[in-house]
Amino acid sequence: MAADFAPPIAAPDVIVSLAAEHRHGQSEQNYWRVNVKGASNVCAFAARAGVHTLLFASSVAVYGDLVVNAGEDAPLRPTTPYGRSKVAAEDVYRRWQLAAPGRTLVIVRLPSVIGLGGGSGMNRLLELATSPKFVMVGDGANRRSLAYVDNVGAFLEYALRRGPGAHTFNYVDKPDLPMAELIAVARRAVGQPECARWRVPYWAAWVPAAASDLSSKLTGVELPLSIGRLRQLAASAQFETAVPDTGFTAPVSLSDGLTTTVRAARKAVSRDLHLD
Repeated sequence: MAADFAPPIAAPDVIVSLAAEHRHGQSEQNYWRVNVKGASNVCAFAARAGVHTLLFASSVAVYGDLVVNAGEDAPLRPTTPYGRSKVAAEDVYRRWQLAAPGRTLVIVRLPSVIGLGGGSGMNRLLELATSPKFVMVGDGANRRSLAYVDNVGAFLEYALRRGPGAHTFNYVDKPDLPMAELIAVARRAVGQPECARWRVPYWAAWVPAAASDLSSKLTGVELPLSIGRLRQLAASAQFETAVPDTGFTAPVSLSDGLTTTVRAARKAVSRDLHLD
């Protein structure tokens, strides 16, 4: 509760809000309780502590599904409870910024983030793609915007240099690669042939994916195949970004970030299974 927050002995100069409920399948009330009520708590604390700069990590989910080339000024049309909670949270932060002169708000909307220790669906999908048994669904022509975690961290720090006002950015590591190329980079990173041995049409994978979801729901054991991952594999989601206009240069290329992510994940699995 906001009432439980007490300003520290030395008030911070900046608050960076990264916490969120983002897991699939949560109730709308839970997304609202964590993401929107949490934003209210952060803003209340910032007001009492005299903090004048706040950075909020939002999501491209605010634009809705199947979006292609949406820039920061694109309409906000969320189609999921999570996306709606992020739009509402952004509104909370904007009201905080407008409530007093001289306040700085930076909103950074993120796509799927890949990187060490990441739990995103794309991270898991890339890990699955390195298996010799991986089955490629569809032709892989759909493109996806991604962000590498080290680059995200570097940009968040860089964005804190903005002056008073409200500033909104999509953070995306370009170029947007076709899914087939993303899979090829991941497989090449661990010495697998770039092209998966098996390919099936998208429609043919739908029934086993639905059966897998039912099994996971009944047993509580998450299986590699799911309708959510199937959609992620086949959907396009591309976003434009004004980040280059700020002068920021990402320290890591997307290709290198993909390679680092997959190799680290493979090492972790090998260590856990005592395969090294």
